[in-house]
Amino acid sequence: MNLDEFLYKLHYKSHEITPPDWEVNWEDAPLPYKIYRGLPAVELSSEIPQDLKQTAKPTLKEVSQLLWYTFGLTQVSQSFAFGDGPDTWTTCRRFVPSGGALYPNELYLYLKIEDAASGIYHYDVAHHRLICLREGNFDDYLKQALGSRCDISSSFATVFISTFFWKNFFKYHNFSYRLQGLDAGFVIGQLLEVSKRLGFETGVYYQFLDPAVNHLIGIDEKEESVYAVIPLSVDREMSWFSDEEQNSVSAKKLCTELPPLHHQHYVRSKRIMDYPMLHKLNDACMLDSFTSPRKMLEQPKEVCGSPTVKLPAVNGLTYDFLTACQTRYSPGLDFVLKPLSLHTLSALLHETVTTRSYRNDLDQGFMQFANRISITISTYNVEGLPNGLYRYDESQHTLQQIASGDYRNRLQDGLLSDFVNMAQIPLSINIAGSRNHYKTAFGYRGYRIQHMEAGILSHRLLVAATACKMGGHPVLGFHVPSYDELHQHKDITSLLQVPVGHYRPHPRLQGSMHT
Repeated sequence: MNLDEFLYKLHYKSHEITPPDWEVNWEDAPLPYKIYRGLPAVELSSEIPQDLKQTAKPTLKEVSQLLWYTFGLTQVSQSFAFGDGPDTWTTCRRFVPSGGALYPNELYLYLKIEDAASGIYHYDVAHHRLICLREGNFDDYLKQALGSRCDISSSFATVFISTFFWKNFFKYHNFSYRLQGLDAGFVIGQLLEVSKRLGFETGVYYQFLDPAVNHLIGIDEKEESVYAVIPLSVDREMSWFSDEEQNSVSAKKLCTELPPLHHQHYVRSKRIMDYPMLHKLNDACMLDSFTSPRKMLEQPKEVCGSPTVKLPAVNGLTYDFLTACQTRYSPGLDFVLKPLSLHTLSALLHETVTTRSYRNDLDQGFMQFANRISITISTYNVEGLPNGLYRYDESQHTLQQIASGDYRNRLQDGLLSDFVNMAQIPLSINIAGSRNHYKTAFGYRGYRIQHMEAGILSHRLLVAATACKMGGHPVLGFHVPSYDELHQHKDITSLLQVPVGHYRPHPRLQGSMHT
């Protein structure tokens, strides 16, 4: 199967990319985190504050807070599972959502602070500590790996978000490729929120010399690869995206500047199957040089000529960030239908879009990706709003009606399995983007970039829903063609569906891993 056919089936005919006799071997499941063996460790403080304060000189204390709030283990939960899987399911949860709570991402840091040796570290989630992989100053190396666009010397740290393929391939097979981009987006979204509260400047780089970056942190590209690079700085004048001519050094040449790393790590699975299509896609995404000129992104924007509803003017939501992180919940079958006010809907959408501008190398600076990501809403029992489908126009803060009626049954019928009860949901939010998946600008790399951006937006939506005392449940298991038809998409396609509403928590034993 060629890559174009695979991506088409992955998106529109997902049942054709997973063997019909596929069975999940839960007894041989991998750990949800990577554990290195025999390497020096830097212990991080277990004293996590209830609020995050800005600092002009980051130390290990702030790094500890950043990592724990972004990707640390926060709760242990045991509940009765439904569908395939063990009778009871015990998991260590984090503040970010993840498909099946499998957390396929890993975090690495290039750290330059006074109370730790400069070098490359892995965030050991299981023990909340840093594992030193390579000591030294790598400013020039990393600057070249980013195409000489970023003044890395002005940063105090750089975060690398990778995807460890087997951690969710073991359950979802080839469908895991869609989940991996979204999961990385969730982590990016949380990292940006935490960094902002600590007073850190951030920039997300989706384009970099993959072989050189993977070589720097010492990971095997056959099992893991970096998806995003995010420098952190307290320098407000730092140069992020230089207009100078990009350095044309090749990744192969850059890799010769550092010896390879051969560190051992523990996965737990005794039998790791091959995933050839993920290998082929990852190889096709690799960027070996910055010799190609930058291309403009496709930005389809579908316009609806139907009547519009002006949403009530609202201010930004006021809420406690830690409480929102702790109480975020994916309700699934636990939604409970209650009336929703138009003011709450307005506040939810306003909070989602007004805080989603982020510095990135697609736009060469700050920009809201409104033209790249579209929001369409199915409503039911919203006070002051007729039931129907609406496209949200954030520039006017209005809803443009697509069709009137109750579409909960249509949404339910489009699910690949009954893991969400659409009858109990007042809002179901469709996040969509270009059918081309940024391919013209970024080739096969565009598919994962698009899903990461969808993940960042949906993260903001989930935080906003929690602040509104509701829950949201990101859904990928739906029949994309039927959802596209329902929402009358033409040049765009459904990337993610997020039902939002009130809920009654599922019975489970749960305890905080921090007091």
